[in-house]
Amino acid sequence: MTNTSTALIIGASRGIGLGLVREYLSRGWRVIATERTPGSSAALAALAGDGLAIEALDVTDDAGIVALADRLDGTVLDLVYVNAGVSDDPSVPIGEVAGEEFDRVMRTNALAPMRVVEQLDDHVASGGTIAVATSGLGSVSVEPGPSYELYGASKAALNRLMRSYAVRAGGDRTLLVVMPGWVKTDMGGDEAPLEVETSARGIADAIKARGGTPGLSFIDYQNEVLPW
Repeated sequence: MTNTSTALIIGASRGIGLGLVREYLSRGWRVIATERTPGSSAALAALAGDGLAIEALDVTDDAGIVALADRLDGTVLDLVYVNAGVSDDPSVPIGEVAGEEFDRVMRTNALAPMRVVEQLDDHVASGGTIAVATSGLGSVSVEPGPSYELYGASKAALNRLMRSYAVRAGGDRTLLVVMPGWVKTDMGGDEAPLEVETSARGIADAIKARGGTPGLSFIDYQNEVLPW
């Protein structure tokens, strides 16, 4: 009898999250996938079966995150991958961003993923993996361009918060901040060079390669280490 690994993919209704669901199912994993609105993703629903459970979660709803953790009580997760995120108008300089928009992007991209990580970390197996999706725009070591100021700042904040979490959490789990590449999704656009399947396969391969290595790494979908 073999033990089936279990992955929780947060933000799996479309794009890279949906691609990761497909990838892990193809590898024989049990997958728990979340979508913001129940039944909103026909593509995700089409995958439902013995290997896939679908949960509703709005990552900006703190009570909803706690409720998900309660529903998963007793479930041992080998991987938690937090993929949820939003973009903003890339052409708007930070000085012109409305306060409400700043709050929306920062809450969704930086605070919400960490809420998920903090609430679910005790569900993760010894030696398991916790990963969050970031962006190359979140690297403060790289000269920024003239656009995506708020989005880049939100991902830089997420990176910094994961570094703080890694110091506090310690332990033997693998912690990853993952840059999935520029991918053809609703957010990435049609000009992006990467297909969802390529990114998802690379992310899964990188997570597998990093497994069993405690501590935090900032990597891309090809398992290359990136500068903070």
